[in-house]
Amino acid sequence: MKSNLDLVNECDSFPYVTSGIKFYSFKHGDDTLGYMLPSVVQCLERLPAPNAWRIDHDTRNVRLINPKEPVNAPEMRSKAIAATAMRLKETDSFKVLRGWRDELYPVYGPKGELLFNIERSASPLFGVITYGVHMTAYVRTDAGLKIWVPRRAKKKQTYGGMLDNTVAGGIATGEPIFESLVREAEEEASFSDGMVREHAQACGVVTYFYVRDDRAGGETGLLQPECQYVYDLEVGQDVTPKPGDDEVEEFYLWKVEEVQAALRRGEFKPNCAIVLLDFFIRHGILTPQNEKDYIEIVARIHRRLDFPTA
Repeated sequence: MKSNLDLVNECDSFPYVTSGIKFYSFKHGDDTLGYMLPSVVQCLERLPAPNAWRIDHDTRNVRLINPKEPVNAPEMRSKAIAATAMRLKETDSFKVLRGWRDELYPVYGPKGELLFNIERSASPLFGVITYGVHMTAYVRTDAGLKIWVPRRAKKKQTYGGMLDNTVAGGIATGEPIFESLVREAEEEASFSDGMVREHAQACGVVTYFYVRDDRAGGETGLLQPECQYVYDLEVGQDVTPKPGDDEVEEFYLWKVEEVQAALRRGEFKPNCAIVLLDFFIRHGILTPQNEKDYIEIVARIHRRLDFPTA
C-alpha cells in the first residue's frame, strides 16, 4: 500500500540535488528551458544538414541555431522544432513520437513571452514545461462529501485503465486556461458550458517534475516538468457526468474513504493523485494531525521549477 508521500514521490520524481546527473540543458540566451537526456542529444547530433542545433558537450548545453532575432522569431523557432520532431518521428528514433498528437504546446521565456510551439508528444524529449487543467467535481451528501472519479479507457496510449480526475487535459497553444477547462469538461464529462462557467472555482496550481515510467508510453526516464491549473466544481446530487468521448470508460461516485483506498492501491494516474491530495488539503481532509509528512507533501506538490513559466 502506498502512503501519501509515496504518491508524491512517484509524481515529483526528479531529484532536487542534481550534481552528478548527466543531462543537458536546453538553453535560450541565459535561460534554461528544459533538461534533455544524452540519448536525445545524440540523436540531434546525427540529424542531416542543415542541422538546427548547436551542442556544447563541455558545458552540456543545447541551443537552437538562431543568429538573429527577427520579428517572427517564435514562428521560425517553432518551424525548426517541428522539422526536428518530424525527422525524429520519420526515422522512428523515439517510441514516444509514435503517439504523435498534431497538438501544439507553448514554451515560454522569462517574461512570459512565447518562444516557440512544440508537438505535444515531443515535449518530454526536450524536457520543457507543459500546462494542463484538472478539475475535481464533488457532491455534498448526508453521508459526507463524495467525488466523481473517471476510469481512463484501457486503449489510451498513456495510463490506460487508470483512475483520473473528473476532468483533465492539456492546454494547447493559444487556448485560454479557462476555455481549455470548459472544452475538456464538455468532451470528457458532458458538463454543460453554462454550468462550468458559473460554478467552477479556480483553486491554484500544482507543479512537479515527473520522470516518465513505462505507463506514460514511449521511453522511460524522459523528463517532464508540469504545471496544472486546479479547479473545483461542486455539483448537485442530480448531476451525473457522462463520457463525451472515447477517453473515459465510466464514472464512479465515491466517498472520500473509497478514493483514499484507491490512492493507496496505486490506481490513480500519478499527477491525478497529487491533484486529489491538494483537494484533500484544501478541504481539511488531509491535515497536520492525520498526516505525518504534511509539510513535505504541501511543499512538493508546489515545486519551484527551474524553468521560465507563463
